[in-house]
Amino acid sequence: MNSSVTILGCQSATPRVNSHTTSQVLLMKNRHFLIDCGEGTQVQLRKYKFSFAKFNHIFISHLHGDHFFGLIGLLSTFALHGREKTLHIYAPKGLEEVINLQFEVTQSKSRATFTIEFHELSSAKSELIFEDKKVEVYTIPLKHRIYTNGFLFKEKTEERTLNIDAVRKYPEIEVCDYHNIKKGKDFVREDSSIIENSILTFDPPKPKSYAFCSDTSYLPSIVEIVKNVDLLYHESTFLEDRKDMTIKTGHSTAKEAATIAKMANAKKLILGHFSSRYFNLDTFKSEAQEVFENVIVANDGLNVRL
Repeated sequence: MNSSVTILGCQSATPRVNSHTTSQVLLMKNRHFLIDCGEGTQVQLRKYKFSFAKFNHIFISHLHGDHFFGLIGLLSTFALHGREKTLHIYAPKGLEEVINLQFEVTQSKSRATFTIEFHELSSAKSELIFEDKKVEVYTIPLKHRIYTNGFLFKEKTEERTLNIDAVRKYPEIEVCDYHNIKKGKDFVREDSSIIENSILTFDPPKPKSYAFCSDTSYLPSIVEIVKNVDLLYHESTFLEDRKDMTIKTGHSTAKEAATIAKMANAKKLILGHFSSRYFNLDTFKSEAQEVFENVIVANDGLNVRL
């Protein structure tokens, strides 16, 4: 499965008829990650045919409503479907209290069929918050009106692939040697001569990476964290004509997002989190491309490969 991100919603503050608030699905190494969960997320998941059962990890950037007001509905649906597998939620301090209160007031916690494990985020520094054999996830500390993180998802480097035709030229190489060869080790023959690993294997696919940055003021300090990322999603709530609003609200312009992408040597940039003041989103792309060429403007249902 190719790594890709699907935009479920990219509107700021309040949803529109045809545009939802922030939520995304990242597919990476056969994992399904949900990033933010604005109002209507579960409807969007159904619309774009994602199986609810495949989501075991949810990442919430901050506790403004347009980034998590859809969560309680999604959790309730999980319970109604009889989910049993533990769900992991990575979010700022306070979300667990909010969710538990909602369950308590609606008298629905007793009907929950699965465990929710909250991973509370509070550090002002980037930290590793998830890791398995194939993927690792780091926080990206952002600058907003409340405590906020972006998230950097990175594939781990796979083992090298055996060049079977080359291996078969050397009868002394046995199946039991394959493991070490795939790990990158050279093969030492009985006469102590060495067969270099590059002869026996092919390079693995280059690991992909995805950085999600919303919401935030212009923050050059994140560049080192997201350096050389394959795909960067960066909020662009405003254009330069309303730059004064970025200071008041803790947001960025399209030009500022493009500047971060250029400084980080990102391969592609997705702009999102648009203010409802704007109706022609092509202007966001035009402004960003003055700084960084490879720009994509988000819309609901957009799917981008890493």
